[in-house]
Amino acid sequence: MATVSHITSIGPEKRYAGELPKLGIRPAIDGRQRGVRESLEVQTMNMAKAAAKLISENIRHGNGLPLECVIADTTIGGVAEAAACAAKFAREGVAITLTVTPCWCYGTETFDDDPFTVKAVWGFNGTERPGAVYLAAVLAAHAQKGLPAFGIYGRNVQDSTDTSIPADVSEKILRFARAGLAVATMRGKSYLSMGGCAMGIAGSIVDQDFLQAYLGMRTEAIDMCEIERRINEGIYDKDEFERAVKWVKENCKEAPDMVNPPQWQRSGEQRRKDWDYCIKMVMIGRDLMIGNPKLKEMGYAEESNGHNALFSGFQGQRQWTDHWPNGDFMETMLCTSFDWNGIREPFVCATENDHLNGTAMLFGKLLSNRAQIFSDVRTYWSPESIERVTGWKPTGLAKDGFIHLINSGATTLDATGAMKDKDGKPVMKHFWEIVPEDVKNVLENTEFSVANGGYFRGGGYSSTFLSEGAMPVTMSRLNIVKGLGPVLQIAEGWTVEVPAEVFQALNKRTDPTWPTTWFVPRIDGKDGPFKDVYSVMANWGANHGAISYGHIGADLITLCSMLRIPVCMHNVPDGDIFRPSSWNAFGMDKEGSDYRACAAYGPLYGKY
Repeated sequence: MATVSHITSIGPEKRYAGELPKLGIRPAIDGRQRGVRESLEVQTMNMAKAAAKLISENIRHGNGLPLECVIADTTIGGVAEAAACAAKFAREGVAITLTVTPCWCYGTETFDDDPFTVKAVWGFNGTERPGAVYLAAVLAAHAQKGLPAFGIYGRNVQDSTDTSIPADVSEKILRFARAGLAVATMRGKSYLSMGGCAMGIAGSIVDQDFLQAYLGMRTEAIDMCEIERRINEGIYDKDEFERAVKWVKENCKEAPDMVNPPQWQRSGEQRRKDWDYCIKMVMIGRDLMIGNPKLKEMGYAEESNGHNALFSGFQGQRQWTDHWPNGDFMETMLCTSFDWNGIREPFVCATENDHLNGTAMLFGKLLSNRAQIFSDVRTYWSPESIERVTGWKPTGLAKDGFIHLINSGATTLDATGAMKDKDGKPVMKHFWEIVPEDVKNVLENTEFSVANGGYFRGGGYSSTFLSEGAMPVTMSRLNIVKGLGPVLQIAEGWTVEVPAEVFQALNKRTDPTWPTTWFVPRIDGKDGPFKDVYSVMANWGANHGAISYGHIGADLITLCSMLRIPVCMHNVPDGDIFRPSSWNAFGMDKEGSDYRACAAYGPLYGKY
C-alpha cells in the first residue's frame, strides 16, 4: 500500500529565467472631446476592468499562478496615448494584448502595432456607439499592415450600461488568452535534446530552425554521457537521493518478471542497482532541464544552472539502452504531477528524443496545464478483430473499434485515471488540485516492470497500468513535411474501458510491461480522415501521438494560427474554430484558408 499521507504540494515554482509574461488590456476610445470622449471614459475603462477580471480569474500559468493583466493608465484616443501604453507594457513584460472598446476610435492611431505581441480586439455590440464599426475598421488595418489580430464581437446587442461579458465573448477572450499565454511562455526558452536520433525516427532529428522560427525557442543539445558523468562523479543531491530511494521502495510496486527468459532475467542485486540508477536519472534529467541550486552549494556552479528547458527529449535507444538502464522511469516521473518531493507541476520529456511529439505535448500542457501522455499509436483494433481474438463483441464507445496507445516511457502516471473528480469520474487533474489520496490511488494502480531484455539490454523499469475509460482526451501530433513545413493533426475522443479478460488477451500480443490507453476518436461517417476509427489511424502522420486530458482541439487550432502552423486534420466543430480575422481573406474553405494564411505570413519569428 502506498504511504503518501504526508505528501504535500510544492506549489508555484520559478523554474525559468525572466519574469512570467503578462497580458495587457488596451481601452480604446473616441478621441473627440466636447462631450464625446468624456461620455465614454467610464464605460470604456469598465470594459477593460471586466476583461482583466475574467482573464485573471480563469487563466493560469503552468505553475498555477494567475495570468496577471496590466491595464493602460488611460484610455487610448490617439497615437500619443497608444505610445504611452506601449511603453508601460514594455516595462511590465506584456506579451499579449487585448484592445477593448464600446465605440468608434481612430483605427491606425489607436491599434497595437508591435509585431511581436499577440493581438485581439473586442468591439462591444451596442447601438449607442458604433463599437462594431471600429472593430471592423481596425481589423482591416491589422490585415493591411500585416499584423494579424483576433476579432471578438458578441452575437447579441447589449445596453451601454451592461458591464457583463456575454458567454460567447467570454469563450473567445479566454481561448485567445490561453493560446496567447502559450506563445509567450515558449518565447526565449529551450528544448533540451539529450542525445540524437533514436533508431531512425525522423521526429528525433531535432530541427533547430523550426524551434527558433516558429516557437522562438533555443535548442540545447547534450550527449547522453552527461548523465553517466554526473552519476559517476556524484553530481546530484545526495540527501534527495536517499529520500527518493526510500519513497520508491515504499510506493513503487515492482511487478514479477513475466517477459524475460531466464538468461535475460536480472538478479535481485542487479535490480536494486538498476533502481538506484533510474532514480538518479530522474534527478539529473530535471537538473539538466531547470538547474538545481543545491549543486552550486556542492561546488558545481556550472551544472547548477541547467538549460532553461521548457521541454526535453531523451534518445535512449539504442546506444544508451543496449548498455545502461533505459530512460523510462525518468521520462514517466518527470511527466507526472508528483514525485518524492511532493505534488508539483509536471515536466514534458519526450521518449526517443521525438521533439515533434514533444512539441505537441508542450502545446497540450501549456493549454491545459495538465500532465501529458506520450504514446505509440500502435494498433487499430477493428470490432471484427476484437471479437475474433477475444470472443467479446465491443459495445458502447468501443463499438467501432479502438486504437491501442502504448509506450514504454513518457506516459505520465496521471493517465491511470485513478484520480477522481467530485462525481467519482476518472480525471487527470491540475497539479494544484491533486490531494494525497489521488497520489495514493495512482500508485496503487501502477506497477513497475523490469524492462524487456529484447528491447532494453541494459535493464530499467517501465510503468505498467491501464488507463480508465470515459476520459475525454485530445490526441495531437506535429509533423514536418519537406517543402511545406510543420503541420498539426488533432483527434478529439475518449479513453475506453474494456473487460479485464479482453485487455489481457489483447495486451499480451504486444509488450505487457508497458502502460496502455485504449482510444476512440470522435468520428463523423463522412469521407475523410474521421469517417471511422480505422481512417484516423490510417491518416495519422507518424508513429507517435501526444494525448492531453480534455477536448482542447479548438485551443490547439487557435494556438497554431498564432504560430502560423497549419492544421491538416482535425475533428473540431467549425463553430469552435477561432483564428485571426484576416484568415477570412484567404478563402471560404477553412482548411485551405489556414494553409494560405500561414504561408503568406510565415513563421512568427522569421523565415524558416
